[in-house]
Amino acid sequence: MVASKTMVRVRFAPSPTGYPHLGNIRTALFNWVFARHNNGTFILRIEDTDVTRLVEGAVETIVDSLRWLGLDWDEGPYFQSQRLELYREAADQLLKRELAYRCYCSPQRLEAMRQEQIRRKQPPGYDRRCRQLTSRQRADYEAEGIVPVVRFKSPLEGQTPFHDLLRGEIVFENNTLDDFVLLKSDGYPTYHLANIVDDHLMEITHVLRADEWLSSTPRHVLLYQALGWQPPQFAHLPMILGPDRAKLSKRHGATSITEYRDMGYLPEALFNFLALLGWSLDDKTELLAREEIVKHFSLERISRTAAVFNREKLDWMNGVYLRSLSMEEFTRRAMPFLERDLPAEVKRPLDGGYVRRIMPLVQERARTLAEVPQLTQFFFVDGLSYDTEMLLTKLGQAEVLTALRVTIARLKELPNWDVPSLEAICRALAEELELKTGVFFGLLRVAVTGRTAAPPLFQTMEVLGREPCLKRLKAAEQKLAAT
Repeated sequence: MVASKTMVRVRFAPSPTGYPHLGNIRTALFNWVFARHNNGTFILRIEDTDVTRLVEGAVETIVDSLRWLGLDWDEGPYFQSQRLELYREAADQLLKRELAYRCYCSPQRLEAMRQEQIRRKQPPGYDRRCRQLTSRQRADYEAEGIVPVVRFKSPLEGQTPFHDLLRGEIVFENNTLDDFVLLKSDGYPTYHLANIVDDHLMEITHVLRADEWLSSTPRHVLLYQALGWQPPQFAHLPMILGPDRAKLSKRHGATSITEYRDMGYLPEALFNFLALLGWSLDDKTELLAREEIVKHFSLERISRTAAVFNREKLDWMNGVYLRSLSMEEFTRRAMPFLERDLPAEVKRPLDGGYVRRIMPLVQERARTLAEVPQLTQFFFVDGLSYDTEMLLTKLGQAEVLTALRVTIARLKELPNWDVPSLEAICRALAEELELKTGVFFGLLRVAVTGRTAAPPLFQTMEVLGREPCLKRLKAAEQKLAAT
């Protein structure tokens, strides 16, 4: 299952009829890694011939997704819409050799035929009505102004075998194949024709694609044979399923790669995660740098069974990658999310020096960059909003008011506003007030941050500063006294 002596040439050929989802990009990643492992060529080709279904902005999103993940291409992007003459020439060649034919059936007839086949519980497929038309019949249709499609003459009997690098020998019975369309009436090719012509002309050696294309492969093998071309080697990659074992969809969470970027996942974490959706180095290694994946990648290690998407694992992996960043790099990557997601009341642009002081307090806790604004919001807003009951955990109202008033008085007199000084005075206060340190510190945490869970208390108070902390403690006292 190793590459042949010929230089490996693979392609990623998305259709811009939608935005790239995890399955698309996992296919691109496997092709890219396979090319890099074999010192080969990775080609980007945009299959934009389905003009009725093109989505505006999809091409740009495809390109942005690949660049964000670091999947650089060596050739392209090529656009099939700019290569139409090549597909017409191939179709004409098949027509001249009577390996294809023109079909004049109307969409209405084809739909009625399909409905009748469904009613009879027959497999849907073209009934080959136009396959044996005489030249006179064709001339009559064309005299009516009917623009035909071009269909391939699939063999009516026999078998079409091919070798899949992951699944071994596969054989299809030819009587299960219909006469599929090669060229549509608008002059645009179907996927079946265009991808064959391009793969041949671009000298593609290996086609690594999703296993949903497995049933199309006998058609492609027959086309290669009809055109007298050598087919590439095929490897059909396992599907990606949701945790419920259903096909991965939006109901399992975001599916577009750009959504994951906007949700704060790191490209290096997503690269690692996607590589393990269907491939593995061994039975235990989960964290692999890009270079390690390229070095060890082989088709032999690709699973034959479907991969299961696990969002919890992605979150864990992304958290590990976040914690591995230098503080400077973590801050740089978090800054756009802070600018985007902090409340509108927070003044922009943010103070970079202040942000750099905050980031060490949350790097260990964040699983995604999008969580950073949530974890740090109380550092930036003027007033806090929280339920008064949060101040009363395990303590009565009078005890809490006394504790707050004494704390405010002592902190006002504190000479140095730093972690050692804050911890020392607050521990002494807990003893003086006869409160457990956990209970007392929890009270201060709510008053200062508005939360029961936050970064380390004294580091937080040091970064916030004396005046903001005293202001929040006073606000907590007044809030509680007013109840």
